[in-house]
Amino acid sequence: MKTEIARIGNNALENEKILAHAAEIIKSGGLVAFPTETVYGLGANAVDSYAAEKIYSAKGRPSNNPLIIHIASALDVDKYACVNDKYALLAEAFMPGPVTAILKKRDNIPMSVTGGLDSVAVRVPSHPIAHRLIELSGVPIAAPSANTSGRPSPTCATHVIEDLDGKIDMIIDGGQVEIGLESTIVKLDGEYPTLLRPGGVTLEQLGALFGEVKVDKAVTQKLSEGERPLAPGMMYRHYAPKSPLELFDGSDEDFFEFITSIKDKEKIAVIAYDEDIQTLIKAGVGRDNILSLGNSEDIKSHAARLFSLLRECDKHDFEKIYSRLPSREGISLALYNRIIKAAGYRVIS
Repeated sequence: MKTEIARIGNNALENEKILAHAAEIIKSGGLVAFPTETVYGLGANAVDSYAAEKIYSAKGRPSNNPLIIHIASALDVDKYACVNDKYALLAEAFMPGPVTAILKKRDNIPMSVTGGLDSVAVRVPSHPIAHRLIELSGVPIAAPSANTSGRPSPTCATHVIEDLDGKIDMIIDGGQVEIGLESTIVKLDGEYPTLLRPGGVTLEQLGALFGEVKVDKAVTQKLSEGERPLAPGMMYRHYAPKSPLELFDGSDEDFFEFITSIKDKEKIAVIAYDEDIQTLIKAGVGRDNILSLGNSEDIKSHAARLFSLLRECDKHDFEKIYSRLPSREGISLALYNRIIKAAGYRVIS
């Protein structure tokens, strides 16, 4: 298959033609990768079971891993899911935006989209390209991240091309995404909402909205053998680079001492902060082996850079990658969730 690659530029008329063409591909059962405010998504018609199955095939994704459906307006959700008061609160506060609601599905959403579950994940993206594509398609768009299953999620079109060129119909290049981590996922049945995946909308923000929010164990722990994921991204070892990643849980001093103790530093990569670079160089780590998340205080930049850095590691022949274990506060909980899965839960204490 030849993949069409179209870049969104400054010409509004040309952009509209590109998106109208992409919408026709979606409506006819094809696959289109497109930017959202979180990461790039791989889209198909969410009410077409065969189109949804193409997503799993292109990504090499397990068929029991649910897909998120993207809609143009929070008011459209009633067509595809059973709404409740908690959804109304969430939608008013954070939609459009980087949040996904898990609700009981209606019959028009195929089981192939929901991974066999009777619930469906729904979100309203705020990115103008994603929003317009959904409008022009006239259908909900099922869209997981546009990457090979298990690899770091794509934050620019180049990442999508690396993984899916020749496997899908079209890639819309809309530049670098804003957030860089997938959406927050909240299950809205039961007495209290349950956080299934942290993201741009934080646990603290949800707590301020609902009063009390449960946190699913899969946010910080791996699923047991045979346990079914309740939402996308809950599978074991996700977002992983090709080289083994290990996380260090300890003080800054202990981290530097540990890196200093490693004998063959030419074969390792260290993910760190701008302020760490000179200390790591003094510890014997080559500058080209240090990948910076940015300033230690700029948590948003860490989120935006993480997946790109993990992909950058794949361009080198590193034997191992080391990084600190992030905190669990604010958006750092989302970083913790992604990087501990990328490491396969390997933590050095």
